[in-house]
Amino acid sequence: MITRTLCATFATGALALSLANQARAADASPWSDDTRSALRLIAGSNTSGAGPLNAGIEIKMRPGWHTYWRYPGDSGVPPRFDFSGSENLKSAKVLYPAPSLHSDEGGQSLGYEGNVIFPIAVTAATPGKPVQLRLKAEYAVCEKLCVPAEGQVELPLGDGTSSEDAALKSAQAQVPEQVPAANVGLTARRVGTGAKPLVMVDVTAPAGKPVQVFAEGPSPEWALPIPKPEPGAPAGHQHFSFALDGLPPGVDPKGPFDLTFTLVGGDRPLEVKTHLD
Repeated sequence: MITRTLCATFATGALALSLANQARAADASPWSDDTRSALRLIAGSNTSGAGPLNAGIEIKMRPGWHTYWRYPGDSGVPPRFDFSGSENLKSAKVLYPAPSLHSDEGGQSLGYEGNVIFPIAVTAATPGKPVQLRLKAEYAVCEKLCVPAEGQVELPLGDGTSSEDAALKSAQAQVPEQVPAANVGLTARRVGTGAKPLVMVDVTAPAGKPVQVFAEGPSPEWALPIPKPEPGAPAGHQHFSFALDGLPPGVDPKGPFDLTFTLVGGDRPLEVKTHLD
């Protein structure tokens, strides 16, 4: 005879299993799409107590269309990701894979073509309990003209394995690794005394591995030009330059401030923070 206590134990176990299954009912949300692009959330494999939960924002676009990096360059708008409608969410840190350089009639921009996944490090407000991740995204997609796009998606995150692991890990590998400037031999110095002085950048670059360098200021209000390659670098180095243009109102271009450089083209994209005296 099965005792009442044993029945209660079975019921409790079944309920726990049911809740766990609900927490990971799918590895991806449905697509939120329009005629040019589509957006969804994906989940990575996660284990309780192993730190932030792994997730990602995936955007796919029609052939010939692209979207933008966190700093779009000469034109375009960066994506905006709003998680304020989520449940049991303490924080959601969006990571940006290294972008590609696009040139057209509007100038040079930084972004992604075809398909991109932005990894997310999700921290639960109450660890060990599922997170209901809800995202409202606003972004732009461009071919010859740019058009606004938006999407609203949600996905429960909890313990479990995921079929999206390979795609998510590939995207994570494209997120620039933060390294000290000395590790890549990067130096930046101001040249000239005009209203918009040049910044000359020197970086170590092995022969046969051309490097692209992208510059950002201390806050999103900065819109620095994309550094241009310069001749005359010694063997094993590359030179770049850009004008101190696109600074927020009131910022002295001759004053000290911090800059962030993203280097693309080596074995792995890198991010370097340095101080310009």
